[in-house]
Amino acid sequence: MENPLLKEFQTPFESAPFDQIKIEHFIPAIEKTIQIALDEINTLVHQKESPTFENTIVQLENCGSLIARNSALLFNLNSAETSDELQKTAQLASPILTQFQNDIRLNEALFERIKYVYQHEDKTKLSAEQNTLLTKEYKSFIRNGANLDTASKEKLRVIDTQLGKLSLTFGEHVLADTQAFSLHIEKEEDLSGLPPSVIEMAAEEASRRDKKGWVFTLDYPSYIPFMTYAENRELRKKLSLAFGQRGFQMNSQNNTDLILELVKLRKERAQLLGYPSHAAFILEERMAQSEQNVKSFLDELATKAKPAAQKEWEIMESFASKKLGLDQLEKWDTAYVAEKLKQAELDLDEQQLKPYFPLNQVLQGLFEIVKKLYGIELRKNKDVAKYHEEVDVYEVYKENAFYALLYTDFFPRAGKRNGAWMTSYRSQKTGQRPHISIVCNFSKPTQTKPSLLTFQEVTTLFHEFGHALHGMLANTSYSSLSGTSVFWDFVELPSQIMENWCYQPEALALYAKHYETAEVIPNELIQKIKKAAHFQQGLQTLRQLSFAYLDLSFHDQHANRIKDVKQHEKEQIQHLQFTKDIAENCLSTAFSHIFQGGYSAGYYSYKWAEVLDADAFELFLEKGIFDGPTAHAFLKHILSKGGTEHPMTLYKRFRGKEPDPSALLRRAGLT
Repeated sequence: MENPLLKEFQTPFESAPFDQIKIEHFIPAIEKTIQIALDEINTLVHQKESPTFENTIVQLENCGSLIARNSALLFNLNSAETSDELQKTAQLASPILTQFQNDIRLNEALFERIKYVYQHEDKTKLSAEQNTLLTKEYKSFIRNGANLDTASKEKLRVIDTQLGKLSLTFGEHVLADTQAFSLHIEKEEDLSGLPPSVIEMAAEEASRRDKKGWVFTLDYPSYIPFMTYAENRELRKKLSLAFGQRGFQMNSQNNTDLILELVKLRKERAQLLGYPSHAAFILEERMAQSEQNVKSFLDELATKAKPAAQKEWEIMESFASKKLGLDQLEKWDTAYVAEKLKQAELDLDEQQLKPYFPLNQVLQGLFEIVKKLYGIELRKNKDVAKYHEEVDVYEVYKENAFYALLYTDFFPRAGKRNGAWMTSYRSQKTGQRPHISIVCNFSKPTQTKPSLLTFQEVTTLFHEFGHALHGMLANTSYSSLSGTSVFWDFVELPSQIMENWCYQPEALALYAKHYETAEVIPNELIQKIKKAAHFQQGLQTLRQLSFAYLDLSFHDQHANRIKDVKQHEKEQIQHLQFTKDIAENCLSTAFSHIFQGGYSAGYYSYKWAEVLDADAFELFLEKGIFDGPTAHAFLKHILSKGGTEHPMTLYKRFRGKEPDPSALLRRAGLT
């Protein structure tokens, strides 16, 4: 069988030939390329020359590039365009890849060479990037068990294999429960309050399923508008309960035991390596550095946000009682009441905004903004192979030199997990430009309207594009230090700072134009958008903090005491919530960020990075949001540098000082 995954791609820009790759290609290719990489490492280990940075660290960095590429392809497709067969393949590949990683990290002869370089290389003759790579490589061996005895190394191998499979299974369960539920409405009066575009989307979903009427799903573009606008309280309740039951039903997709096993194994692994907890292990390689620092950071924010949130909640309760006849606010009422209150207080209906944000126009405006800031141009390419017909591919140029490929994939469909994310199909290094992808779940176009984005979807697009810029504009020597390969609590800075351009009149003028009349969004609406950015910031902050506290609690030194996931969750976050607990719902069982994604013991980093981005954007506000020197400095010291130096070093080079935590509170209107 001709297997395209066994060699470099002979395609434009060496892009993935999705039209030639078959699911059955993955396992043979991964097994074969692993063998090639292990042979390369064997040669590296047995060379006669004394270990040096070049013949050991650089050679190791270049080993296994085909494995990295093929596994990125497999797991990215498993998130964006999966199937039963692909899920089974990912489950098969996970332990094979884990074993390969362990074969490297637990290779004693290889570690001895790395240790020799670390202890004997003249570090003054290495560049800052080379020193970072050397330290990272040495520490990663230590942190993956290089100093353990033989029995402990074997135990670590078993744990890593189990963890890989469990996190994949967690995601499969959430996806299965998400897709298993739909709300089928046949009476038109049950649609009361819903915007016409949402109703049209639901009618098309029903038609796709050969049903009469309207179908709503747990996918965000369907779920969120329903919870925000539907007047039928019982149907809101039904949809809300279904959303909260993902991974928490009496079926084969129940994630509670799986979470307990994941948490136990993560702690066991950390202790094996000499750390008191998984959080301690993770945070050693973060800007925050320790559990106590994270806890203090969260506590400080909670103290500042709680009084504001309490006041916001009381206003909402009073409004709900007087204007909507709701005396007891439940979980399924909050989005609905908040929207009605926002309309009353700010005279702003989100639906007023949508006509100004057709997806294609917002995208072109975003391209114009990054051209002004960083001098890059994006040109659509119709010849590069795609994994789905809805995907678009762009060539990215800077000063007329090819810089990257960008794949965009914007609409929900079966086989695609919820949410929005940026990922990479090929990393950047000397002589190799990256292939980046952003995947979202935006409101689909209908037969009568283009895709019209909510303002939240606009900010999501800018956020993910910020991550994409971090990948596309990377300019480092080594893949493992490139792009988003940075400390996890620094990775959100490039994404979150981009959201600021969603609120600036000068930027909005480039893309916020009515899809029918081409009228630029009126200034009064811009002012309302800015006011809306402060709307219920106390409650929004507490919501984010509850996720961060919950994440930390699953990974601190007491994590092994958790016996009941639901009860534990309740104890951790109830003091930050104003609605009563719903017995049949559980947030943790669908908390994919920490149990499937890479955010375990790291969810706090969203708020941490908000401090960085609020402080950084104050410089743009001071100098001008399209100020050339400021943008150049951000590109030079942040976007292009990846993880080549400590993030605080890079940040201070850009900003000239450490970040001011009160910048976040100023922006949120909490001071």
